[in-house]
Amino acid sequence: MSITKNPTKDGGLESPPGGPGDGIGIETDRAARGDGVDQPDADGRGVQGAGETALPGAGEQSPAGAAERAARPEGAPQLAAAVVKPLFAKLFPRGLPVRFVFWDGSSVGPESGPGRVTLHSPRAVSRLLWAPGELGVARAFVSGDLDADGDAFEILRVLHAHLNRELGSGYSLVGQVVRTASRLGVLGGPPAPPAVESRVRGRRHSKRRDRQAVTHHYDVGNDFYRLVLGPTMTYSCARFSDETMTLEEAQTAKHELVSRKLGLPELALTARDAGFAGTAAGNRAPARLLDIGCGWGSMAIHAAALHGAQVVGITLSSAQAELARRRVGEAGLDGAVEIRVQDYRDLAGETFDAISSIGMFEHVGARRMSAYFDTVVRLLRPGGRLLNHAISSVGGSKISRRSFVGRYVFPDGELIDVADVVRAMERAGFEVRDVESLREHYSRTLHAWVKNLEDHWEEAASLVGTARARVWWLYMTASANGFDDGGLSIHQVLAVVPGTGGESGMPRTRDGW
Repeated sequence: MSITKNPTKDGGLESPPGGPGDGIGIETDRAARGDGVDQPDADGRGVQGAGETALPGAGEQSPAGAAERAARPEGAPQLAAAVVKPLFAKLFPRGLPVRFVFWDGSSVGPESGPGRVTLHSPRAVSRLLWAPGELGVARAFVSGDLDADGDAFEILRVLHAHLNRELGSGYSLVGQVVRTASRLGVLGGPPAPPAVESRVRGRRHSKRRDRQAVTHHYDVGNDFYRLVLGPTMTYSCARFSDETMTLEEAQTAKHELVSRKLGLPELALTARDAGFAGTAAGNRAPARLLDIGCGWGSMAIHAAALHGAQVVGITLSSAQAELARRRVGEAGLDGAVEIRVQDYRDLAGETFDAISSIGMFEHVGARRMSAYFDTVVRLLRPGGRLLNHAISSVGGSKISRRSFVGRYVFPDGELIDVADVVRAMERAGFEVRDVESLREHYSRTLHAWVKNLEDHWEEAASLVGTARARVWWLYMTASANGFDDGGLSIHQVLAVVPGTGGESGMPRTRDGW
């Protein structure tokens, strides 16, 4: 379980809103007497909330934690809840929003909250000692030292809302964490981090390191992604233009929206230099589309099958490319779609009518953004269009290696302010014609993915391991909250390469798509 979720400009995760409060809700002098800390139930389980639902992986208690509880002698030192309470007072100065249950059965916090967080072993505190803040909490969750029961989205939301906004990276907690760890007897060496942490090497955003980052994220296993993403195998925001739409229908609607914004139904390779509306019907030819970061080929297949486009799709993931080629063949489109394992920086000597970049731009980085658009603009003919679909954040953010997302999900990822994206496009020679936010659509997409994962939890865990499945569950759940509260956004930016006389060939209104 992650306490914070939204990447920020300084590279950590966004501090929550809020201000000082009345303390943790249980007076500290009462804790010294043992008051305000619940004793274990007769069966040693602690407080159980009525009607709570265990989240994926919950209850997979650490064997060491169970042994520690069994070995605790009569008259042992203070219960864990009392020991940890001063630390919680710093973390949540306005009071605990959920109940915390500890390995010895003691607990603290409201019984009426949205759920319960369970620490199965003192090792969870040790992880916080050696990696203060978000990373330590994330390691505890991924390793199974920490679990949650209840409404996952709401648990994360209220923890985020109540967290002390002045903590920053978490290092201001070190003194309190050391005292807590000492009283719990866990001041030994650092616990080994979960094996699923990324280990990218080399210069940031070099070709070699970018390939490592992409491999870490996307080469998890095609079967796993099929469980999570559904039959469209589309790993980007869907567009729910109708409230009754299924995820599959919404993904298809997104692909069609992109196709129409790019003008695929109308584009022709034989368009004259100054006549971008096309030539006579008998001389029309299929549009030539480049899909940068093509994933498993869904956009390429849609454009070729529905609009007769000739498509080149590129990805850095060999696993993606292998399945994308298979899907292209199954769709009978071998002659229309080419899938390559290729870096966009190696594209040269080709000309396209349209370029789509859907969910790939987050890997480019702010320092390479100008070079990226310079490359893309050279690949388009006059009148050619670019659709850049990417997650963004106000002010931009470089995802830190000290964050959960940086270590486990998107190594070296960067979310660039859409205003900076527009400026970079214009400096490269594009005319920006349309900007559309799909923020609420991404929240709904993520809720659907989380449900898919939960519905197929056992199979997913068997495919990639429980730790990696927990990473994806946490990442998608927290991200949905980020799009809900506006800490994250996503925009489609449509641009065109104008002709020498300023001709764009664009429809006069959005009715054109």
